[in-house]
Amino acid sequence: MSVLQKNVLLDAVHHYIKEHSQLIWKEVASTGIQELLAPLNLELKQPLEKTFLFHIYGLILRESADEELVRRHLADLLELSHQSANQREGIAAAIGIVSSSHLPAVWAALEHLGRTRFLRTAFMSPDCQQPDPDRHWRWVGCTSLLCYGQMALHAREQILPWVDNVISRMVYYFSCSCYDNILKSSFLSAVIMLMKALKQENSTRSYKFSQIPELIQCLLCVLQKEPNFLATLFRQKIILVIVGLSNLRPSLKPMVKSRILQTCLQSLFMLPPMEKLKSCVPPLDPALDVMVLYKKSMQALDLLLQNFISENKSMDEICFLLQHMEPWLQSDKSHEHKRVVQTIFLLLKYVVDYVTLTEEATPSLLGHQIGLLALLWRDKDPVTRSHSHQCIYLLLQLLIQQKGSTEQFMHLDKMKNFEAKARRESERKFYNVVKALNRSLTVAQHTQLILTLLEGLGSRSRLQCNLASQLLLVIFEDHSIRAEQVAEILQGLFQELPSIVFKSILQTMMRVVTVLGTQYTEETVEVILSLCHPSDRQVLPLWKALAGNTRLAHKVLTLLYVKLTLRPPKERIRLSQQAELISLLALGTIYELLYTREYKATVRWAFAGILVGLLTQLHYLFELDAVEGISDYQEDILEMKPLSPCRTCLEALKGLFWTTNYWEVFAYLKLLRGWELFEHLETYTEGVTLLARAMAHYDCEVKAVLGQAVISLKSSEERDNIVAILIITEFALAADCANPNQFLNSQELTQYISRRTMNNFLSLGLNNPNQLVQAISLKGLSSILMHPKKALGLRPVLRAPGRRGGQGAATSDAARAAEVVLLRNRLAGLLDGFVKPEPKDLLGLMEILGDILHHLGTQGVGAASLKLAQHLLPLFEDEQALVRGRAISLFGDVIYSGGKKYRQVLKSYAFQALVPLLFHLVDSCPKVVVNTKLTFLRCAILLKWEFRKELFGKLAWGHGLGAENDIFIYMVESNFGSYHQFLMQALIYLASPHKNLKHTAMKFIGGILQEYFTDLCFSLKKGDLKILRKLPKRHCQAFPPVAAPGEGPFRCVLWPPCSLWLFWGRHPRLLRKFWTWGSRLVNVTQTKE
Repeated sequence: MSVLQKNVLLDAVHHYIKEHSQLIWKEVASTGIQELLAPLNLELKQPLEKTFLFHIYGLILRESADEELVRRHLADLLELSHQSANQREGIAAAIGIVSSSHLPAVWAALEHLGRTRFLRTAFMSPDCQQPDPDRHWRWVGCTSLLCYGQMALHAREQILPWVDNVISRMVYYFSCSCYDNILKSSFLSAVIMLMKALKQENSTRSYKFSQIPELIQCLLCVLQKEPNFLATLFRQKIILVIVGLSNLRPSLKPMVKSRILQTCLQSLFMLPPMEKLKSCVPPLDPALDVMVLYKKSMQALDLLLQNFISENKSMDEICFLLQHMEPWLQSDKSHEHKRVVQTIFLLLKYVVDYVTLTEEATPSLLGHQIGLLALLWRDKDPVTRSHSHQCIYLLLQLLIQQKGSTEQFMHLDKMKNFEAKARRESERKFYNVVKALNRSLTVAQHTQLILTLLEGLGSRSRLQCNLASQLLLVIFEDHSIRAEQVAEILQGLFQELPSIVFKSILQTMMRVVTVLGTQYTEETVEVILSLCHPSDRQVLPLWKALAGNTRLAHKVLTLLYVKLTLRPPKERIRLSQQAELISLLALGTIYELLYTREYKATVRWAFAGILVGLLTQLHYLFELDAVEGISDYQEDILEMKPLSPCRTCLEALKGLFWTTNYWEVFAYLKLLRGWELFEHLETYTEGVTLLARAMAHYDCEVKAVLGQAVISLKSSEERDNIVAILIITEFALAADCANPNQFLNSQELTQYISRRTMNNFLSLGLNNPNQLVQAISLKGLSSILMHPKKALGLRPVLRAPGRRGGQGAATSDAARAAEVVLLRNRLAGLLDGFVKPEPKDLLGLMEILGDILHHLGTQGVGAASLKLAQHLLPLFEDEQALVRGRAISLFGDVIYSGGKKYRQVLKSYAFQALVPLLFHLVDSCPKVVVNTKLTFLRCAILLKWEFRKELFGKLAWGHGLGAENDIFIYMVESNFGSYHQFLMQALIYLASPHKNLKHTAMKFIGGILQEYFTDLCFSLKKGDLKILRKLPKRHCQAFPPVAAPGEGPFRCVLWPPCSLWLFWGRHPRLLRKFWTWGSRLVNVTQTKE
C-alpha cells in the first residue's frame, strides 16, 4: 500500500471513528470502508470487534515509514473523544501497536497531550466537585494511563530504557486526576499491562528501577479507598501487582514494605465478619460468591508475606512481618483475631516447610509477639485458640533450628504431641511451654514476653487477665528471671497497676512480686525506690507484696536502713540532686511503711536500727540545710502535697513510736513539746536527750537501742557519734520506772550490757575529736561515780598508778557511799523546807529537788518520795503560776520515784491529784496547762486506766466541749466506785478564786450528779453527808431557781430506787438541798456554756 493509500485510509478510519464511536465490525462490513481494508486481508476475532478500527489504525501507522505521517495521525487519534470506555481502550490499543515501531513519536505525542489537554482539564476541575463542561476531555488522563500500559506491553525489550519515565507519567496522571472508578480501573489495567511486559523480559532482573515505590504508593491509595465489603477482585489484583513489583530490583526499603503491610492488612483484616460481609454486598451480580472473593484476597495476602520472607530469609524479617499484625492481635474483635492468627499460622508453616533461615538473628521483639499469641490461648473461638498454640510451637521450632539443638527439637516435638492430647490440663501445659520458652528465648526476648503479658493484665476480658497472671506466676516461679531483667519488669508492672480491674488478678501479681523479691531482694528494692516519690500511693502495693513472708520483710527493711545511711557529704551534692538522694527515697519509704499493716511486726523487729537511722538522718539534713518546711507543719490540716525531707524525717521519728505502740514515749515528748526541739539544730541534742530519757522511763526497746548506739559510737561519722553518746549517757543516767527489776542505774544493768563495757564506751567518747561528744561522755562517767555499785566497773579506768587495786577500790567505794548519804541527807533537809510557814524560793527548792531526784535514781529516794508527794499537792493551788506549774511537773516525777515498795502508796497520792489536775487543765497559765497534761497522763498510766491512749489523744489534740466530755468519761469510768470521792474533792473548788477553776468544778459536779446520781446515792457515806449539810448557803443562793423535780435539766435522770428512800427519808432536808443544789449546778453550767 502506497503512502497516499495509507493516508486516505487513515483519514477515512478517523472520520468513521469520530462520527460513529460505537461502530463494530459487523456494522461497517457493507460500507465503503470495506473496500479500503480489503488489501490488508484482516481476519478480526471477537475480542477486537469493538476496537477493530483502532486496531487497524495502529497497524497502518506501525507499518508506515513516514514519520511525518505517523506524527500527524497520532495527533489526530489523540484528539478523539475520551468519554466512552471503548474510545479510551481503542485509542490506547492503537497507541500501543504504533509504539512497537515508533516509540519516540508515540512518547512525544503523549507528552504533548499531557501538556496541552490534560493540564487544562486538571486546572479547570482540581477538586473534582464541579463537572468538566468539556466532557470530550474529561477522562483524557485515563486514556493516557491506558496508553502507557499498552506502550509497555507492545514495546517489549525497547521499554526498559523508558520504563522509569513511563512509571513516573503513570504516577503523575493518577495523582493529578479526579479519583473515580474509571480512573481506578484504568490505572490498575495500566499497571497490570506494565507488569506483564516486565515479566516477559529476561533482562528485567538485572535492571534497577527507580520509580517502583511511587507506583506502589498509588496502588496503596486505591486499596485504601476500597469500600468495606467485597464485590470485585480489585483487592486481590492490587496485592498481586505489588507482589510482582516487590520482586524487581532494587529491593524495597523497610519503610515502603511497612506501608504495604499496614495497608494490605488493614484492608482485609478490618472487613466485617463473614456473616455480615455477605449481606453488605450490593445487588450488582447475583452470581457473586463473597466467600470466593475473600479466599482469593487472603491467598494474595499470604503470597505477599511469603514473597517478603523469601527475599530476606531471617528471623528479623519474620518479626518485621509479625510486628505489623500486632494491632489485630490486640483487637477486641474475635473475627479479627481469627484472621490474623490464621495468617500468621500459614506464614510460619510456610517458613518451617519451605524456607531455611540463612541469618542467625535474635530480635527481642519476638518475645513480645509470642506474648501476644499466648494471650489468645483462651479466646472464645476454637480456631483462634488452636492456631495461637500452633504458632508458638512453630516459632519455638524455628528458634531451636537456629540453635541447631537436636535434643530440644525432640523435646518440643514430644511436647507438641502431648498438647494435642491433653488440652484440658492447662497448668501443666503452661508449665511445659514456659520451660520451653525459658530455654529458647534470649534475655531480651524473655523480658519482652513478660512485659507483653503484663500489658495483658489491663484487658477488659477476665479470661485474658487470668491467663496473663497465671503465665507470669509460672514464669517467675520457674526461677527463669535474671537480675538484669528486674528493673524493666518492675517498671512495666508499675505502669500497668492502675489499669488492673479485677482484685484476684492484683492479688496474683502481688504473689509474683513476692517471688521476684525473694529471688532478687536488693535489685527489687532499688528499682521500687526509683519508680516514683515514696508518698505516691500507687507504689505501696509493691512494698506490701515484699512483706509476703517475714524473712523477706526483714531483708527489705534492712536494705532500706542501709540505703538510709548512704549520705554523701554536702560538698559532693548539687542542689538539683538533693531530691534524688537514695537516702531521702529510703527515708520517705520507711515513713510510709511505718503505717502499713503488713510491716507492723517488721518495724517492731527493726525498731532500734530505724530509730538511730532516723535520728542521724535528721542531723544529716540539718547539715545539708534542707530544713524547709520543718517548722510550718500543721497536724490538723490534711494536704496532698508531699512533706519536705526534714519534716518527713521528724514525722517518721514520731510515727515510729506511735505505730509500735510505744505511745507513752510519744505522749511524753508531745505534752512536753519535746518534738519541737528536733526542729532546730541548736536544740537537737536536747530533743535526743529527752527522747532517750522517755524511752528509759517506759522501757522502750532499751536493750536493742543501746546495742545500736554502741555500733554507732564506733562509726567514723560525727553525727553518729553524737546521737550514740547522747543515748548511752542518758540511759546510764535515767531509770526505768515501768519495770523496777530492770533499772539501768541498778544492779541489773548487766542484763543489757556489762558495766565494764558501758564504762569503756563512755571512756571512748573522751577521745572523740568532737567536743560535744567529749562533754557528754564526761557527764555520763561522772553520773556513774555517784553510784557505788555502778562504779565498780570503773576500777580499771580510775585506778591510780602505784596503788593496789583492792585498796583503791575500797577507798573509792567508801567515798562514793558517802556522797550518796550526803545527797539523801540533803534531800531530807530540803523536804523540811516545805513545812516552813513561808518557804523562800519555792521554785529554786523544787528545781534542786528535781535534780537530786534524777541523779539518785529509784534506789536513792525511797520513802522520801511519799513525803515529797504529800508536800507538792497543796502547791497545785498556789497563787503563782510558776510555782503551780513546777509543783505539778515535779509531782509527775515523784510518783515514779518510790520504787516497787512504795508504789501502792504513791498510787493513792496520784488518785488524790486527779481532780485538781483535771481542773488545772483549764488553768489561766499555758505553761501550767502543759505540765498538767503530762502529769495527768502519767497518773493515768500509773493507775493503769483502760483508755490511756485515747486520753492522750484528747489531751494532745482535743478541743472544745467534746474533748472535755471525753476526758471526764475516761477519768470517771476508769475509777468505778469513786464517784463520791471525786464529788467531795470538786466541792472544794467552788470556793476557788479562779473563775475558770470554779466554772470547771461546777461543770464537773453537774456532770457527776447528772450521770452518776444513782451511784452517788449508794456510795455517799455519813461523813460525806455531814459535809454536804455544812455547805455554805452562798453555794446554793448563787444559782438561779430551777423547775420542779422531773422537769428541767434533770428530767432525764432516773430517780433513786424506792429502797433508797429509807435512807434519804431520814435526811429529807439534805435530800432537798442536794437535789436543788445539784439541779442549779447543772442549770448554771448549761447556761454559761
